[in-house]
Amino acid sequence: MGVTLALIIFLCSYFFIITEKLNRAVIACFGGVLMLVFGVYEINDAFLHHIDWHTITLLLAMMILVSITSQSGFFEYVAVSLAKGVRGRPIPLLVMISSLTAFGSAFLNNVTMVLLIVPIIFTLTTLLKLPAVPFLITIVMASNIGGTATLIGDPPNLMIGQAVSHLTFNDFLFHLSPVVILIFAVVILGLVVLYKKQLVVSKEDQAKILAIDPTTYIKDKKLLVKSVSVLTLTTLGFVIQPFIHVELTSIAMVGALLLMLITHEEQEMEEVFRSIEWVTLFFFIGLFMLVGGLKEVGIIDEIAKSIIYFTEGDLPKTALIILWGSGILSGFVDNIPFVAAMIPVILEFQEFGMNNLEPLWWALALGACLGGNATIIGATSNVIVAGMAIKAKHPFSYWEFLKVGLPVAIVSFIISTVYLYTRYLSQFM
Repeated sequence: MGVTLALIIFLCSYFFIITEKLNRAVIACFGGVLMLVFGVYEINDAFLHHIDWHTITLLLAMMILVSITSQSGFFEYVAVSLAKGVRGRPIPLLVMISSLTAFGSAFLNNVTMVLLIVPIIFTLTTLLKLPAVPFLITIVMASNIGGTATLIGDPPNLMIGQAVSHLTFNDFLFHLSPVVILIFAVVILGLVVLYKKQLVVSKEDQAKILAIDPTTYIKDKKLLVKSVSVLTLTTLGFVIQPFIHVELTSIAMVGALLLMLITHEEQEMEEVFRSIEWVTLFFFIGLFMLVGGLKEVGIIDEIAKSIIYFTEGDLPKTALIILWGSGILSGFVDNIPFVAAMIPVILEFQEFGMNNLEPLWWALALGACLGGNATIIGATSNVIVAGMAIKAKHPFSYWEFLKVGLPVAIVSFIISTVYLYTRYLSQFM
């Protein structure tokens, strides 16, 4: 009875999450509470075992850091400076803005970057009289690809990093950044070829960009220095974490609280707390509770057994199934709930004699993060950009996105397959 109840609650919650008919955080939390009401597990188990408070706290800290930094005008200053640096030429501008998005997505997170960059895209494309959609779709692709490179760049990586304690920020950077750089280069080249004919600017419109002074976007110089300094120190802390032996969550919280302390004169702390993406945080909490129900009744264990039975414990076969399976599924449903369900499955593999799990974690990270590019609902950043585009009257349809996103995702999977095989799996063949 417990198995049936847990499965029904999970599937019903999942259905409403992927259809986006209702607020996904409310649905996830409601489903999690139903697990408690129907006795799938006790509330103490939810708070002590199933909700990953490290992930929640790390996300909260990064939101605080980025929120305060954004109030200084730093990100707008960088974007406009890049536009002037390429003299308003559309193709170099597309490459530079997407490169900035990819880099920022790796070291801040992709959701934050699209929230910061998209309004700037609207401003720049209006000044240059360019269509916004090519820029918007390219920004989405860049954010999901760039976010794949680090532990904090994309929520699936953050979840994996918190679930597997020995994987550090540097591990993600070392193992994923080489293939991410290659994929980014190939994808941007393809998008430039695709959109080249649409991106034409007159000399008069280029002159408008050259006339803008980027420093006018700096709202508070004192806040700029403080916030960028603390953000840089926090990122440095992530890099040297294996040597100082301090938890990533602790480093992020120290950075966030330090920045709040030293900027209390420039910032209203109530405004900082209001700017936090509470919907995202509560979505994670509900999601952990939902997946906890599946784990509690043994469904996760059965899924692990089925995969092991199908692959006969063969590591290369298992890794490639996880890469392509997670990639395809993440393209058509939000990658966060999928990864939340897969993490305990992979951990369960150890119970069946598969000890070298690292290639499986990289396969899951690559599949889930890159698969998000396939459709408009594949990742949180996609949905956010689509919503902002509608409000700004530059909409793009599901199918318009799919025609670009699906080929990008497939090319990304092919490159990832070659990378995983040559670097990790060939020795097991």
